[in-house]
Amino acid sequence: MGNLKNSGGIVVDATVSQRGRRDWPEKQTEKMEPDTSFKSVMALALECQKNIPEQYVLPPLQRPNMSLTDHIPTSLPLIDLSMINHPAHRSQVIDEVRAACKQLGFFQVTNHGIPTSVMKDALDTAEEFFNLPSEEKMCFASTDVHEPVRYGTSMNHEKDKVLYWRDFLKLYAYPISEWIHLWPSNPPSYRERMGSYAEAVHKLQNQLMEVVLESLGLNANYLHEDIEEGSQVLAVNCYPSCPEPDLALGMPPHTDYGTLTILNQSHQGLEIMDHAKKWHSVPFIEGALIVQLGDQSEVMSNGRYKGTPHRAILNVQKKRLSISSLHSFAIEKKIRPAPELVDEQHPVAYKEGSFAEFLDCIALNSVSDVKYIDTLRIH
Repeated sequence: MGNLKNSGGIVVDATVSQRGRRDWPEKQTEKMEPDTSFKSVMALALECQKNIPEQYVLPPLQRPNMSLTDHIPTSLPLIDLSMINHPAHRSQVIDEVRAACKQLGFFQVTNHGIPTSVMKDALDTAEEFFNLPSEEKMCFASTDVHEPVRYGTSMNHEKDKVLYWRDFLKLYAYPISEWIHLWPSNPPSYRERMGSYAEAVHKLQNQLMEVVLESLGLNANYLHEDIEEGSQVLAVNCYPSCPEPDLALGMPPHTDYGTLTILNQSHQGLEIMDHAKKWHSVPFIEGALIVQLGDQSEVMSNGRYKGTPHRAILNVQKKRLSISSLHSFAIEKKIRPAPELVDEQHPVAYKEGSFAEFLDCIALNSVSDVKYIDTLRIH
């Protein structure tokens, strides 16, 4: 099995290892025929002068209502991670994470250890990819949600009743040596820059998961091996400027399935929902990263923490880029509430579920119709 090194020093495995084949069914490692049944939003944005196509117009009650959004971000948690490895101050970071997870299931982090240049390089090379001619991008297009590299639009353009103003490229990213050779080779910097970011954010996720577990009263090494052997998927998103941003969304309200999502964004555009069903605009802070709890953390915590509903709004002038690093347990790993968090006052509130079952669910349903976490809740 031959190993290669790209110009960034990242080891590239020329074939998928046995571990990769065990985690992902054989049919998923075979390249599917490109899907040509959609038109990218990047292409539509160049054509649309005043109005968006009818299939992108949301029903009135689903449209973003700016009057119901809190645009003053004073209540959104911002956590300094510089003391995360300092024994005398770690408990303060844990307390701040606990409060943020209970309040919103969301926080932003500074001093996280990833250089601003690495974050910017990843966003820049993402923009270069989305600016490529359509035919170069369409070779990665597929409707198969199991594809390790998949270019597409909307959420699920075959199932969505209304389409969303987004183009995306999803990349399996951990272990990077098993997947990076499948990533785009154009632009030439793509694998090096996106790979450097993927490795750095995976390391950060391991640190954050320890803090989240400790904040729940669990051992920092709880399910350590399962977390180490887990999955990382990069969702690289492009939200072109939209002539009618009050009628459409880049992404509908949803929660992420995994344990944690770490988001790098070029401009403001993310909104999150609090427990009172009110939307909050998430500010853009230079050098900060956004951390969101996913459904697997909700299940593992037995509902003490909740996945964060969020959506992407649009801008009439600016194109927005974002890179979501979605972390979860291995695809077939069944997740259930931690036994330490189950007692008479807190009976088991969730059935067990897996990433594989989540993928099957979104392949068959529109995200606006079925939420996988709802199928796991015990009412």
